[in-house]
Order: sequence, then C-alpha cells, then structure tokens
Amino acid sequence: MPDAPDDKPDPSDDKPIDRRRFFRQGLRELFKPLAKAIDPFEQTARQLGAFSAPHESTASATSRPVPLKLWLRPPGAVKEVDFLNTCSRCGTCATVCPVQCIKIDSTGESGAGAPYINADSAACALCASLACMNSCPSGALVPVPLLDIDMGTAVWKEQSCVRETKSEDCTICVDHCPLGTAAIELIAGKVVVKPLACVGCGVCQHDCPTDPKSIVVIPKSARES
Repeated sequence: MPDAPDDKPDPSDDKPIDRRRFFRQGLRELFKPLAKAIDPFEQTARQLGAFSAPHESTASATSRPVPLKLWLRPPGAVKEVDFLNTCSRCGTCATVCPVQCIKIDSTGESGAGAPYINADSAACALCASLACMNSCPSGALVPVPLLDIDMGTAVWKEQSCVRETKSEDCTICVDHCPLGTAAIELIAGKVVVKPLACVGCGVCQHDCPTDPKSIVVIPKSARES
C-alpha cells in the first residue's frame, strides 16, 4: 500500500482563500451540467466551445483548430499550456510515483505526450512524500503543500449512482477519499463534493463501482483561459 496522509485535514480549519481557491469555489455549480456526460472531458471541451457544432458547415468546421483534449495532470502541474511547453518528458515523475498512476504515451495520443493520469486505471494516492512534484527537474511540476494541490475537481453524477438507480447505500467515494469529509461527504443522502478542498486526486473516480463512473474528476485545465 502506498503512503498516504496519516491524518485527515480538519474541515473546520479556517484557512485564507487565495485567488486560485476563490475561482474554485463556484466549480460545483459550473460543472453540474457536465456530470451527465459519459465522457466528462469531451463534454467539458464542448462547453468551452472547443468543438464545432453539428449544424456548422464542413468548411467552417475544418478551419477551426484541433480541440485540446483535457487531461488530468500530476499534482503540482503548472498551467496546461506552460506544462506542455516546460515538461521535458523525462519520465521522472512516472518513475518515482509509488502507485505508478502517472503515465507517458510516447505516441502523443494520450496526454499529448506529457505525463497524465487516467483515474479509471489508477488514481493519485497523495503519497506522504509527494514524490512526483518534488522530483521534477524541469519545473513543470511545482512543489506545493498537500492542501494546495489542484489537479481538478470531482463531480458526482447522481443519475447513474447506485444510490439513485438501485437505492443502495454506497458510500465508497466518501469513505475512500484521502482527505475525508474535508473534501466530500454525504449530506441528506446526497454526495456533496467541496470544491475548496477537493484536490482532484481521482481516488473517488477510480473506486466508484459503476460503469460509466458516477463520480469523475474534471481537470483544472477545463477552467483555464
């Protein structure tokens, strides 16, 4: 088992909200329509206007740039554009990751050739050493405190959750969160993600028993301008 934080942060801690966290505060409402999507990354791109609408002419559609796929990056990743330009693709972050969740696709088809995480396959364990960000030689991953990690934000897809479809008392996403109730909890029978605390590690998505997943992480690049 990989190292994990010994203590779950106290959700009552009064911590100043910096500029980045301020913008995260409204994410739950912003991403709520995306929770119905089978592929949350593609749907996010559509919401951001990255894809051409179906009714557009072929000429106008082909004249548009190829849409940027939204990938979940390792903790400490700088802004997506800067990340892609700064990362040397050396593979150090993938090598030191204790759970081997960080992948690099040399073909460039996945992650645009840069380190990425597929939470369905393996999620970030928020290891005690935060090895990837503390070992990155290029500056694409910048060391930050555990509670300031911002990989993305989890979104609960209520319509496919077994709590709703089968009336099962499933609390896996809540119980397995490395940050505990500081980031996610059950309120009045509903799964509530707290965007100020959720770091987007993907453990909830990975451990969710439904197919497709009923809780998914929207990468932080979805809200970058």
